[in-house]
Amino acid sequence: MSKFDDNVKDLFDNWNTIPNWLCFIRIALIPVFSALFIKEYYIVAFVLMIIAAVTDLLDGKIARKYNMVSNLGKILDPIADKLSQIAIVIILIVKFWSSFPMLKYVLFLFIFKELLMVCGGALLMAKGMRPVAAEMWGKVATTVFYVFMIVIIAIGPQGALTRISFFASWELSNTVVLIMTVISLLLAFVSLFGYAPGFIRQLKENKTKK
Repeated sequence: MSKFDDNVKDLFDNWNTIPNWLCFIRIALIPVFSALFIKEYYIVAFVLMIIAAVTDLLDGKIARKYNMVSNLGKILDPIADKLSQIAIVIILIVKFWSSFPMLKYVLFLFIFKELLMVCGGALLMAKGMRPVAAEMWGKVATTVFYVFMIVIIAIGPQGALTRISFFASWELSNTVVLIMTVISLLLAFVSLFGYAPGFIRQLKENKTKK
């Protein structure tokens, strides 16, 4: 059996777990809530986005509490995170493309950061290594991102819930939306810098082994 076959077998050992299926569900929901949002079914899209965020919070807790950590899960969870976050950012860019030009440029930086991390993870996997595990700042940045972005989509300018009379008075101003987005962006780049030492260390160790 080749080294590639060994790696694939190792990756899919004990893959059939609840946390992994939650990741599959999260990935499957991405095109659904994106399409619903574009078609202006805002309430349904908003509910599905919350469900996706909840699966992200649950999968790691379940994996650790019930000893369901798997090699596939270690890769699948960050991939699901990245895809979900990029989808939400693109939704917000489309939503505020004309009405809030400054915000869309800030959001483009999110995509740049996520693409850097995707490329870094792909480089490690191409060299037969596992992507760097999430650090504390990465988890904090992800949680803040979901909370802030969902709030913006819900009660930001022309938000999903502001169409309901009860929530109409809760609508956030452009200034508040921009501040929330900038805070999320700063935390995202802090988490990126937190990954850097582990990423560089893995590359050095791989080079030394060769």
